[in-house]
Amino acid sequence: MDHEVVIAGGGPVGLLLACELGLAGVSVLVAERGGPQDRELMDQRALNLPTIEALDRRGLLDGVRKAQANSLKMFGLGREEEPLAHFALIFVGARDIHAEDPELARHRPFADCGVVGLYELRTLLAARAAELGVEVRYGAAVTGVAADEHGVEVDLGGHRVRTQWLVGCDGSHSAVRKLAGFDFPGVEPEFTTRHAMVELDRPELMPLELFTDAGMLMHAPIPDGPHLLGLTEFGRVPADRNAPVTLEEVQASLDLISGSGARITRLHTASRYTDTTRQASTYRRGRVLLAGDAAHVHPPFGGQGLNLGFGDAVNLGWKLAATLRGWAQPGLLDTYTSERHPVGKWVQDWTMAQTALLRPDPRSRALRTILRDLLNTRDGATYVVRQVSGAWQDQVPDLGIAEHFRDGRGVLVSPRADARLAELAQRWRDRVNVVTAEAPENLLIRPDGVLAWRGDDLIAAETAFTTWFGTVVR
Repeated sequence: MDHEVVIAGGGPVGLLLACELGLAGVSVLVAERGGPQDRELMDQRALNLPTIEALDRRGLLDGVRKAQANSLKMFGLGREEEPLAHFALIFVGARDIHAEDPELARHRPFADCGVVGLYELRTLLAARAAELGVEVRYGAAVTGVAADEHGVEVDLGGHRVRTQWLVGCDGSHSAVRKLAGFDFPGVEPEFTTRHAMVELDRPELMPLELFTDAGMLMHAPIPDGPHLLGLTEFGRVPADRNAPVTLEEVQASLDLISGSGARITRLHTASRYTDTTRQASTYRRGRVLLAGDAAHVHPPFGGQGLNLGFGDAVNLGWKLAATLRGWAQPGLLDTYTSERHPVGKWVQDWTMAQTALLRPDPRSRALRTILRDLLNTRDGATYVVRQVSGAWQDQVPDLGIAEHFRDGRGVLVSPRADARLAELAQRWRDRVNVVTAEAPENLLIRPDGVLAWRGDDLIAAETAFTTWFGTVVR
């Protein structure tokens, strides 16, 4: 075998997965079809609680916080001014919610979450991957996949490599997904959104928000800089969604939606997306797996996409490493699909509901008015923040023990020394760290932060150890 795992796609999800595997000493090749990415102002992503906590467990949070501070400064915002969440572009902030909501309070303060530049995030993860011995190969597009029961032959543009496992983290148009024959059911798009950074001749003509029969406009002036435009047209999907976005295309969309008369004098950068919503029916076919946008696509409302992909990566990484190292219980790898597919389905339903509320028809507008009233209540605002933040997901609350997850192992934490439990845990000492720390009770926590067992029942504890950390020779 040339590599134990080949990951197609060198974006944040692929790089985080590579880091997770690298912690276990797995030989990893990240094959990126493009080159190293440049910094783009518009490439900002929101991070939710599970993502922040996952990065904290791996010692990457300080770097992320620095990048977040730079993003806020760039847009002229302070932390207290940053919206916490939105539902169908109805925004809520820190002052709108119940500050002591139990589900939010049991995690790190939500103020730790925010936007981060994609370039900075990718740079941080690439540096960590390099430290762990991961090889990243640019200009390596996957053009062929031939899998058998022992491994996968991967054609990288004429150069063939053999690997035990192939993971497609290569985005919404995933070559791995197509070549490996994954089903990808879903719904076709209703709208097209263009995001653009532009110079305007008369910016004073532009409202910050506008909803018309043709679509909607979001306008964000950058202090001492250009203007960010979000232009959404319903019922108009371009024939070639991958064609470069031109100044003329953005101007035509601006004219159609706003009719303001403002002219774009310069187009710095632009992108286009639709609300296509699809999800692979399974995330694994034999020795080929999918993660991130390769496994699920949806409109990017609420910044769910990157967080969903990061959740895939931290769930899959340790399970695939355990499988490679031979100690995984039969079926452990299949829990990747059974655990992550429902989360992906929730995100798709959450974003499709927002599409329905943003339609320009009278019924949708009436429903949007009612929902805005609901979100103007503390209960309504708190509900949206709780959902968007990921506080509802099955993660152990912050216990101040993140440093004990740095090596990618599980953690057994006890509020007091327990000789019997410690003796039991010794059988898995190469896979689980034992910590005495303040906690409500004995907790066995998986490497991805998910609770595996709690309480004092040693028989149940042994079952949990065996289920998630395999059998051992006594």
